[in-house]
Amino acid sequence: MNSVIAFFDRFGRSIFSALEEMGRMLLLFLSVVAWAVRPPFKMRLIVKQMEFVGVKSIFVVVLTGLFTGMVMTLQICYGFRMFSAETLVGSTVALAMARELGPVLTALMVTARAGSAMAAELGTMRVTEQIDALYVMAANPVKTLIVPRVIAGITMLPVLTVVSVFVGVVGAYFVGVPILDINKGMFMKNMTTFVQLSDIYNGLVKAAFFGLILSFVGCYKGFNTTGGAEGVGKATTEAVVIAAITILISDYFLTALMF
Repeated sequence: MNSVIAFFDRFGRSIFSALEEMGRMLLLFLSVVAWAVRPPFKMRLIVKQMEFVGVKSIFVVVLTGLFTGMVMTLQICYGFRMFSAETLVGSTVALAMARELGPVLTALMVTARAGSAMAAELGTMRVTEQIDALYVMAANPVKTLIVPRVIAGITMLPVLTVVSVFVGVVGAYFVGVPILDINKGMFMKNMTTFVQLSDIYNGLVKAAFFGLILSFVGCYKGFNTTGGAEGVGKATTEAVVIAAITILISDYFLTALMF
């Protein structure tokens, strides 16, 4: 009997803890929205974060997009040749990159690089009481620390997605045409025929939403860090895991709504 009571006690505590966490996240999100539209706008901080999230992530995004397009071309061509449909390889890779793989892989790579850094940086500031010092100086830490990072995530993820999709298609072309001997004219014609602007627009909307997720989750976990150096490491790990899982789950629902 005591074990049953203990089980339900732990279960109830975990439910209340999860609801409390969701409430804190909602309150912080509303605070971010309110401060984001309230002047003065700290453009210097925003541009600095855009450089950190966007420019410094280009290499890993290009590498990921390029080899994703190349590997997809090898795999898809092998299957399509069974039905003499290898000329559709280019359009298939381009659609997959524009709709799904470009936004999702870019978001996951940026989460691992920039989202974790946001959590670690804000977590270090929290445990060393630098955030408390901002309150003392009447500088709102949400306006100063979180809003620029969230804006940078929302604006730079679509740009990085465009880069990822482009290099993915370029990689598909250089594997498909010279190496796999696919007809160049049909490769390009089918790509331009089947890939619509709406596919690209919807992929960019996804990327902006993913940018919001990874930046906000990273900032939230870092902003609420406790427990010293060990807490910073825990917050960084949780930020990456939660953001990655949320991105993958939200991708399904966004795909169901858009396509």
